Amino acid sequence: MRILLSLLLLPSAAFAADETIVVTANRSEQPLSHVGQSISVLDSEAIITRQSLSVAELLQDLPGVAFARNGGPGALTSVFIRGASADQSIVLIDGVKLNDPSSTAGGFFFGDLLTGNIERVELLRGSQSVLWGSQSIGGVVNLITRAPTEQLAVNAHAEYGSRNSVDLVGNISGKAGPLSASIGAGYLSTDGISAFSEARGGTERDGYRNYGANAKVGIEITDAISIDLRGWYSSGRTNEDGFPAPFFVFADTPQYSKNEQFVGYAGLNAAFFDGRFRNRLAFAYTDVDRKRFDPTASPVEQADYRGRNERIEYQGIYDFRQALQATFGAERETQRFAKTEVFDPTGHRGSAHTDSVYAQFVATPLHGLTLTGGARYDHHSDFGGHTTLGASAAWSPNEGNTTLRASYSEGFKAPSLYQLASEYGNPGLSPETAHGWDVGITQRLLDGAVEASLTYFRRDTNNLIDFASCPGNPLCSDGRFGYYKNVARATAEGVEATLRMQPTDGLTIEAIYSYVRSEDRSVGSVDFGKQLVRRPKDTISTSIDYRWPFALETGATVRMVGSRRDIDFDAFPAQDVKLESYVVVDVRASYPVTDNLDIYGRVENLFDEGYETVLRYGTPGRAAYEGVRLKI
Repeated sequence: MRILLSLLLLPSAAFAADETIVVTANRSEQPLSHVGQSISVLDSEAIITRQSLSVAELLQDLPGVAFARNGGPGALTSVFIRGASADQSIVLIDGVKLNDPSSTAGGFFFGDLLTGNIERVELLRGSQSVLWGSQSIGGVVNLITRAPTEQLAVNAHAEYGSRNSVDLVGNISGKAGPLSASIGAGYLSTDGISAFSEARGGTERDGYRNYGANAKVGIEITDAISIDLRGWYSSGRTNEDGFPAPFFVFADTPQYSKNEQFVGYAGLNAAFFDGRFRNRLAFAYTDVDRKRFDPTASPVEQADYRGRNERIEYQGIYDFRQALQATFGAERETQRFAKTEVFDPTGHRGSAHTDSVYAQFVATPLHGLTLTGGARYDHHSDFGGHTTLGASAAWSPNEGNTTLRASYSEGFKAPSLYQLASEYGNPGLSPETAHGWDVGITQRLLDGAVEASLTYFRRDTNNLIDFASCPGNPLCSDGRFGYYKNVARATAEGVEATLRMQPTDGLTIEAIYSYVRSEDRSVGSVDFGKQLVRRPKDTISTSIDYRWPFALETGATVRMVGSRRDIDFDAFPAQDVKLESYVVVDVRASYPVTDNLDIYGRVENLFDEGYETVLRYGTPGRAAYEGVRLKI
């Protein structure tokens, strides 16, 4: 026992001063070489270099990620992490959950999520329900907005480009006495493209407009006690195409939707025992209002969906010296939704709450070896209790130059309120569950000039919720024609490989390859053994960036996405279709006019590649943009 105790109290393995620190994996700061899970980070420099307007476009060049979009900017966008459904991953902004309780499966609408004042993105792959709860089957996307600064700072950019696109973003931050703040806003407008693919006859451009704002305020009451206030707001309007009478086939229409989202957070932080015991008590609030309109119909407003998420949470972190850390907490999450549609004017409402407790320990029993293990218990007001386990290990025998990783993780997803309480609802649903594992290695060479990693993963998901037709089920006695039930299974496995090189000063080369085989394993299903829809197996992304001696920066990204399966529901009966693979090339450049002012520009889809990520929906062709960036 004495020997074991002395091992546990050994100091943590040293790590390089420039090593990346991540927070999403353990809900506390950890050097990357101490993390056993698979995680990717995009810092502010990477976000600025890529010049992407939407978060989904940023994520598509990370390992294990694919996305599909129903048209141009602002359209319905699905992000698949390791083959999981879009609604099976959690999206956070400044630590607050963004998923929409009013959507069919409780997922998040990526269409309105812009890079604007996002300063950092962390993508945690794999099931992560021990610390993050329901929906984290595929992974967790954590978005961090600009933080308050010690000195007054201003960041802004203005951009104009193809299709009459305008993007304006500004942020100001600073500190005065005990008060620190970072406040920003953004505006994006574009004429867009036809949501109904132009290659199939679409001619009407479907435009998009978005207003957004973000804020962080900190108040230092004492050296050990502080208050955090955070807010994020987005209001988007998207023109859409639909299925007009009399033929009810996909075509140009004047339909449009509006989506308004507000996120609020208030937290009290207190540290004791010289900072070794850190506590946080917080209230988080998410409100979503989605409306759909058809100017040719009466009434014009066709549908209204409202979702609200309220979370009261406590989290504690205790450092038992440097070699052992405990993270623990308790939460109560309450979800509400309401919907009205022109064909269902009486509407439907529903609510549910989940009480949760969790604990996780991070130990360094030997120099370079980090072990993590935890458990969570959730009690849902409808389906009852569920326990989730997780464990991981990271071993670096040479101060972070080589890191071996392995993790086992479990995840679950509670039935959405729509699946429980809509006109197709089934209050007897059970949660979807998943368990998976991954192993990987990261190798740094030549003082970090070369870094390569390879990861293999597998995940099995059970009890998936699917829509079923009514014949023979007592739930249909009220006249409905369908309902939700737990019937489906799926597996996902694959390989993620990355390579990053800096062979000379100013030159950076990055290459990412993902192979994701995600299959339907539902016994008796006509889709048994087939790749899940809209998920390509193969994805390759290669980026080259160079800073010239005279300060000009140039870069290019070549993205190859393999073919994917989709379903043609216009056919009778519905049948599988193959969406062909495609290659898209983007180029970019920037130049510092002064220490505070840059000019920049990019050309997206340089060779005007035609492709579809969703059957019959258009994708942007070649487009050019130019802008100015201010930093004071």
